[in-house]
Amino acid sequence: MNSTKKMYLTLCVALLGISFGFAQKKSSGDVLFFQYEYQKAVAAYEKQISEGTLTEQQYLNLADSYFETDNFDKASEAYLEIYKKDTLMDPHHYNKMLQSLSKSADREQKQAYLTTMSSNFPKELMENMDFNNQLLTNASATNELNYQIFNLEANSPQTDFSPSFYNNKLLFTSARSANKKLKYEPGGEGFFNIYESDIRPDGQITTANNFGKLTATDYHKATPSYSDALNSVFYVLSNTTDEDELAFDDNGKNALSIAKQTVNGNYQVLLKDLSTSFYYPFYDDSNGKLYFAADFEDGYGGTDIYFVYTNNGQMMSAPINLGPRINSSGNEIAPFIFENSLYFASDVFYGLGGMDIYKANVEGEGFGIPINLGQQINTEFDDFGLIIRNEGDGLLGYFASNRPGGKGKDDIYGFKVDEKPGLRTLTFKGQVVKPYKPSEVIAKAAIRLWNMDGEMIAETYSDEDGNYRLEVPAADELVLEGTKERYSRFIERFDQEQLDKIQQNGLNVELAQYDDLVEEREGQKVVKTDDFYFATNSVQLNPEITAQLDQVVEFVKAFPEAQMRIETYTDSRGGSSTNFKLTQSRSDAIKKYLVAQGVPASNILYSIGYGEEKILNNCTNGVYCLEMLHKQNQRSLIVVLNDNVLFD
Repeated sequence: MNSTKKMYLTLCVALLGISFGFAQKKSSGDVLFFQYEYQKAVAAYEKQISEGTLTEQQYLNLADSYFETDNFDKASEAYLEIYKKDTLMDPHHYNKMLQSLSKSADREQKQAYLTTMSSNFPKELMENMDFNNQLLTNASATNELNYQIFNLEANSPQTDFSPSFYNNKLLFTSARSANKKLKYEPGGEGFFNIYESDIRPDGQITTANNFGKLTATDYHKATPSYSDALNSVFYVLSNTTDEDELAFDDNGKNALSIAKQTVNGNYQVLLKDLSTSFYYPFYDDSNGKLYFAADFEDGYGGTDIYFVYTNNGQMMSAPINLGPRINSSGNEIAPFIFENSLYFASDVFYGLGGMDIYKANVEGEGFGIPINLGQQINTEFDDFGLIIRNEGDGLLGYFASNRPGGKGKDDIYGFKVDEKPGLRTLTFKGQVVKPYKPSEVIAKAAIRLWNMDGEMIAETYSDEDGNYRLEVPAADELVLEGTKERYSRFIERFDQEQLDKIQQNGLNVELAQYDDLVEEREGQKVVKTDDFYFATNSVQLNPEITAQLDQVVEFVKAFPEAQMRIETYTDSRGGSSTNFKLTQSRSDAIKKYLVAQGVPASNILYSIGYGEEKILNNCTNGVYCLEMLHKQNQRSLIVVLNDNVLFD
């Protein structure tokens, strides 16, 4: 069973299969397609092809039917034909097309078509793909943890999935049914119900019993999530009337709602829409957010993960999409948060096969790149619904899979592991700012990470607010570089201890803008400083002077290629020869200080005293002037000689 069927057949196809009997009939292929009888729909649609009556929409339905029956060669052929016509295809169908190409003889075409359609996908999805492809093509993708994975003895020949911790018990969903009369045709099983079992010390569970602490219904109850803080269970159930009969919308569709029930207490429906189904609720005790999956029209593909703010489980906001970092052109389901990491399942096209389980770090209100948990947990089949908790010296978790070797259609597997699942990554994030004015951010700066072999491993650009973010596999040492035209270059090497601090505190990248630090004076570019003055007949550098020269030191640190000339001038008072010697000594004193502060002597090509050679006003020899006018001629300039070629 492929990943799309996992979402819909495992949970809601039963309802839709029944409900579409009420809808207006079209062709026999359409009826079978909307009843999720995909194999029969294929036969009906292929008959329409021979009769020449198949519409474009029905051809897309046929492609989907091939996909749902694992006929990926024919699915890819049909999707490609539709794609060439540039009609009907949306990102979710692009995802199916790429999945089909991955699993068919045309796998090599996947990259070619991905290149042509990449503009249809958010940049976050492409970044996620590149990152995970990098992981899955090297040894680290296997995550080399020593998992002990075991099939639960209490699994049935029917569908068992969606585990949830309930104190020292395990809640889960199953199609095993005590009422043999209540069945639906597409799955051939009973309506889903919620069961409980005790967890044994070895992780196995005892015999499953009906979880009788929820309000009774003859129809679906599924995907429980227990909140210890609220002593309540969140779960999905079939929309019903007051008489406990299935409720349908105007198109004959029966959907799933999310309910909250205090154990042995009050029951309340939280999210209900006759035309929209909600799946896999998860309540985060730490912040009161209720997560769930749904297929709203404004999503990024199939089902997306959303959350609502709550006050002790009472809804306080409209649904908020987790965004393109988490949600893809495929289906995302089964959110679960453990120790500041979001675990969820997705059938996005770059995974290992069907549904894969991913982990993304929670970063404030956002998320890091979702990381494929790799082989062992994930297979070429469907793996989803992971939960995990600390247990003794390690961790205990459960997930569902339809991998070969199980007891039923979907089985629940337990696992024990010493460390938290998921490849460890490093995140660099912060703002690009000016060091002398941190409130002023820099957009479109290039931020790159390099390994110790000199290979660039990641690159991004700061956004309009100066924000940047990079995430890479963990390493002991890395080099981060920041650049922008006519700005300084930031480059710094970080060891393990420094990298750990960055994970906690982030890292602002400081770039100085060249044009902020220089100005035009006397027909040449000079380092920008305030005017400073030597004492009369003195060559000593006072604190006022060194404070300004320290700005020159910072300028050279920012632009180490700068070549400079130190120029010092006096006023016309005193003898000409004396003034030449005085200004030369002052220029030499400036150079000596700059070199002592770390400016390479090779950056200072000349240090020249010009005496009274360049008087800027009329205060020449013998002319009486106010002191303020004489001071205009007493100046030192740090000229940038290679200004015109510094950025070539």
